[in-house]
Amino acid sequence: MTSLKAIAGIGPGMAVWIGLASGALAQDGGSGLDLKALSPGGGDACFGRVYDKAHLKAHPNQKVERIFFYYGKDPISHPNEEPGNAYADAGYNGFLTTTTRGAGKPDWVGGWCRAPEEGEAGAIRCGMECDRTMAALTVDGKGRLVLDEVDRDLYLDAGAEEDLGKKEYEKQALGTDDDGFALDRRPVADCKAEFARADPVDPALGEPLRLRLKPDRPFCYGRDYTASHLASHPEQATQAIRVFRGPAELASYAVANTPDNWPNGSDIMVSVTTRKGPAVALQSYTCDGEGDQWRCVATGRTSGADCDVSAREIYLRRGAGGTMMLANPGAGLPVADLCSAGGETTSDDKVFRLDPMPQSQCGP
Repeated sequence: MTSLKAIAGIGPGMAVWIGLASGALAQDGGSGLDLKALSPGGGDACFGRVYDKAHLKAHPNQKVERIFFYYGKDPISHPNEEPGNAYADAGYNGFLTTTTRGAGKPDWVGGWCRAPEEGEAGAIRCGMECDRTMAALTVDGKGRLVLDEVDRDLYLDAGAEEDLGKKEYEKQALGTDDDGFALDRRPVADCKAEFARADPVDPALGEPLRLRLKPDRPFCYGRDYTASHLASHPEQATQAIRVFRGPAELASYAVANTPDNWPNGSDIMVSVTTRKGPAVALQSYTCDGEGDQWRCVATGRTSGADCDVSAREIYLRRGAGGTMMLANPGAGLPVADLCSAGGETTSDDKVFRLDPMPQSQCGP
């Protein structure tokens, strides 16, 4: 999956949230807070540690600078771009967030934590979907929560080392010394504040697109670039751009989806006019909410493509003043034949700020 950092500033680990492992959920029996070692009173519990410069200097292979573990109800799902019911039935009861050296925001994951089976010895184990492990938890004699078996691929997709290549993998993966963390018990408010750093609410941006745009209503956003703008951006191919949903997209969503799953599975259309001439290139996309943006994958062959265009992606995010931001980091817009376009977008066609427009500017 293309890194989301191009627009959202979040790490690739959001991919681990896609899909739920119903087997793991059934095994855990839901999100009851019954792990007495973590929460003797049955309430939410917080553990955390912020490493000082001396520790990090002595452990050069440790990337993690801040780490917090939260046992309880979802501490992070304030209104963002993922469906409002995304985690309502997930049964997650363990959440881990880490901030690596030099990172602006934390990464985070959630999973199911359960005690050893009756007669078993050992740690509390926290699993994630696809039979992955978040960590093995024990409480030491000092009351600290010790996290072991933390995988370097915690925030990455399966097979990331092979897919990314060694250099990029080493950049994105956790460090070789990122394990065996000993966290102190802290007030619950500390964890909630830490998780809030992962996806902060920016009042200037207003409501997320998921709330601003409705599953049963059309929309139209776009921009027509002036001659002076294009003269100052000679590498920009796009002269006009529209992002919209019309009657056909509304009808397809109504048939295949329900409003509580919005915006996942929503179809949009993008039209682009380039400097080359008056012809308009039209491309369809299907979008899902991920963190604070929509990830939209090209579908169909409305641009005349004769190949699998599903690798072409764009990202939508709310902008200030009611605008919409569109990121095109991987040549996912129909400024060229999507089959011939490749690699990262190298021109000024990377990020667009789009204004709301009358539906007549986009079509029916």
